[in-house]
Amino acid sequence: MPYEIKRFPYDGTIDADGHILEPPDLWETYLENKFKERALRIKVDDNGLEYLEINGAPSKFTSKGSLGIMGAMGEESLMPSPERRYADSMPLGACNASDRISLMDQENLECSLLYPTIGLLWEVEETDPTISLAYARAYNRWIADFCRDSGGRLVPIAMLTLLDPSGSAEELERAVKDGCQGCWVNPFNHNKVIHGHSDHDVLFEKCVALDVPLAIHPTFHPYGTATGIFDWPAEGVGMAGMIWLRSIVQQALISFFALGTLDRFPSLRLGVLEAGSGWIGPLLDRLDAYTASMNMAGKRPSVREYFQRQCFISGDPDETAAPFIVDHVGADNFMWATDYPHPDHPHTWVDDLTSYAERLSSTTRDKVLGENVKRIYKLDYELPQRRTERVAPG
Repeated sequence: MPYEIKRFPYDGTIDADGHILEPPDLWETYLENKFKERALRIKVDDNGLEYLEINGAPSKFTSKGSLGIMGAMGEESLMPSPERRYADSMPLGACNASDRISLMDQENLECSLLYPTIGLLWEVEETDPTISLAYARAYNRWIADFCRDSGGRLVPIAMLTLLDPSGSAEELERAVKDGCQGCWVNPFNHNKVIHGHSDHDVLFEKCVALDVPLAIHPTFHPYGTATGIFDWPAEGVGMAGMIWLRSIVQQALISFFALGTLDRFPSLRLGVLEAGSGWIGPLLDRLDAYTASMNMAGKRPSVREYFQRQCFISGDPDETAAPFIVDHVGADNFMWATDYPHPDHPHTWVDDLTSYAERLSSTTRDKVLGENVKRIYKLDYELPQRRTERVAPG
């Protein structure tokens, strides 16, 4: 079925992690001249299937024909075919700012933080720091332009790479001056240096100096499901990969507690996105129990206190257990996201998020739906004048 537009019953709602579909010529247009020959491109093979070209070579991780389903939210068939082209399969607002605002008005969204799609695919197989940072710079220039005339309702978030922490710190400063209001990195590192390591302090220091949050967002990653432990049959890899993806995000988060990163940068705002949120309560419980039993805590705050002080997590509307953990962990630390228009959320988010919100107290609900995002990202946006009061649920 096509994507069904419904209106969410609560005002003040902010999407903490929406996506766009980049124009196919973004990198050919926005890369510096010396890198244009190495641009990311979408090409077509002898069978008529599109494929992603990365630094002059066909992608090994992005399946041929799969680019055409990147915006297939709500569609019944996700099978690649020569007729299914990336540029021709973009749903409303996926690559047009005015249309995205129109969609948000219809759905009663005040604001949306935007992340890429092709930008989630390429770094898994690109190990050159120079071209990786150039790809990120090109995307950041484009997303800033994409959001520029939205009155602050479309929020550009800068893409960075841990392959070059110093270069990323420099790019973050440029991107923030250009309008970006936060940054993100992927959950792995080709250098195999865990996220909270002091090797990355130059980037954390820049985030603090610029007063912008840093988030960890899932991407394609170079490690197979349970690598070195199990050989998963093909029919189970997709579901198993969802658990593995969450696992590497959790490892990245834990490194900030374990390596004293949040002590070194007590005003760093750190988030984890698109890996669910209901797991955070049991994880913090276990980490605190472990540090207590091993006499590791000393006079330092508990892991839960670190999380409450500096961290945030964005979950999915279809999580049914998460609403019961929010107040237990801390209502100031939770957000939600549509993931629009990606196909792994194949129905409208409105029904699910309404059920989620109705399980929360009014104060907690307001925080999770929008107030936390607005505070943490220091958002300032212009609302349509026609909207003046809260819409009653139902």
